[in-house]
Amino acid sequence: MIEQSPMLALFATIGIGYAIGRISVAGFSLDIGAVLFAGLAIGAIAPGSAPPALVSSIGLVMFLYGIGIQYGRQFFEGLRGAGLKWNAIGAMSVLSSLFIAILAGSAFGILPAHSLGMFAGALTSTPTLQAAIDAFGNRAPAIGYSVAYPGGIIVPILCIFALTKIIQVRLATAPPPPTTLEVVLAAGSVAGTVGEVLAGLPAGVRVIAVRQGRTNRLPDAQLPLSAGDVLLLFGPSDGVERASRQLGRAGTGQLAADRGDLDLRRYFVSRAGVAGQPVKAVVFPDAIGAAVVEVRRADTILVADPELILEYGDRVAVLAPRQHQSALKKYFGDSIKSTTEVSYLSVGLGMSLGVLLGLIQVPLPVIGSFSIGLAGGPLVVALILGRLVRTGPFTWHMPLPANLTLRTFGLTLFLAAVGLGSGAPFVETLAAKGILFLAVSTAIVLTPMVLLFVIGHVVLRMKTDDLLGATTGVTGNPAILVYANRMVQSDRIDAAYATTFPTLTVFKIICVQAAAALLGRGGPI
Repeated sequence: MIEQSPMLALFATIGIGYAIGRISVAGFSLDIGAVLFAGLAIGAIAPGSAPPALVSSIGLVMFLYGIGIQYGRQFFEGLRGAGLKWNAIGAMSVLSSLFIAILAGSAFGILPAHSLGMFAGALTSTPTLQAAIDAFGNRAPAIGYSVAYPGGIIVPILCIFALTKIIQVRLATAPPPPTTLEVVLAAGSVAGTVGEVLAGLPAGVRVIAVRQGRTNRLPDAQLPLSAGDVLLLFGPSDGVERASRQLGRAGTGQLAADRGDLDLRRYFVSRAGVAGQPVKAVVFPDAIGAAVVEVRRADTILVADPELILEYGDRVAVLAPRQHQSALKKYFGDSIKSTTEVSYLSVGLGMSLGVLLGLIQVPLPVIGSFSIGLAGGPLVVALILGRLVRTGPFTWHMPLPANLTLRTFGLTLFLAAVGLGSGAPFVETLAAKGILFLAVSTAIVLTPMVLLFVIGHVVLRMKTDDLLGATTGVTGNPAILVYANRMVQSDRIDAAYATTFPTLTVFKIICVQAAAALLGRGGPI
């Protein structure tokens, strides 16, 4: 019966896969990867249950588009500064993994499709698997991918555990978190206006409110100040403390306690006219005197810098007269429900551009005709749109909850469909060459780990959290990122992951397509 209903097989695979993925042994679980193995099992039992190839293609485009939109800004920032070093060492590690895959394939007579599939699985890169499938025109790479995938999670976790136990952990200096502080101006410490005081404050410190007598005011740049006035400062904690010593003494909280003139309220950004705009472009209705003083994005508190782009789901702290709060609520939208919604016009247009880019054929010497395909086109376009955030009436950014839902469902569809279509040949290959494939895939993932740790820690003397972040970007799987954060608590790990993951994903896609073109599409390497 299951062969007569591919849809039944597809959703049964998803349900069984997620149930298996929840099983944890010594802290290790397959998570969403279990969907692939459930598909392989059902596909082996019922070979005719595989859904049309369009299902896996749609799922992959959804996944890649969500990734690109979220990480577009980090991708381009990673092309300079510390991100350039992280990406360089990551690219070197990916090349070493590809070299081992090709070398082992040549030595042991492994099919190129299987060998490059193991390369994709060892680095747990689903887009790379799709690139290999596109390059070979069949689902043979999924067999190598499936064998290598568990090791692609287990080996990096064991390597991170060993590294943190062997070496002395060195952490990068994290910027101090922003904070607020009231400061009472001392006699002789200041003379002039708010603007003149701001010019002399430490970097990143802002004045968000002024109390003169019994009245709280917004910090107009032309407002004259005198001794006894109270300033509410906001910025990095060390800078705020220096400013307090520079201007006078810490206040007693009178300004914050008095909500009669000004009140601080937080609103969700959920209106299309606000999302995608920088803070400096916020124009309050009816000439309302107000100021955005803080932005909370997920679990991160951000200073409301004029260039900061507001995104759907941000919670903005606005200082304004109490009588204008209802108008401000309407202006920002302040709807939790709206922060989960998606502009399907923008998504449809963005995905279409990505698919079109993937179809473009570029002639190259030796390799011949080359395209980044379905695995690369949507990702590259989404990274660009994620960096732009907004183009005219189109807001490309998606609220994080909606983004996570879109890409998780897309990845689930892709893994289920690929597993169902690869079940029977997977069992045959595993029975014949299972031990060999396991050994080769272990070498493929272990090599970049060793290279990363030796060059990063010993040669470049990288901070441990930076090194682990680059490592998680190379290996790609979020479970490895979670484990790295558990072993070494530092925000730099997430920052390095966000910087390297999209760049190295594109690099892996190019590597596997170039290798497939050079090695041929059939017979042993």
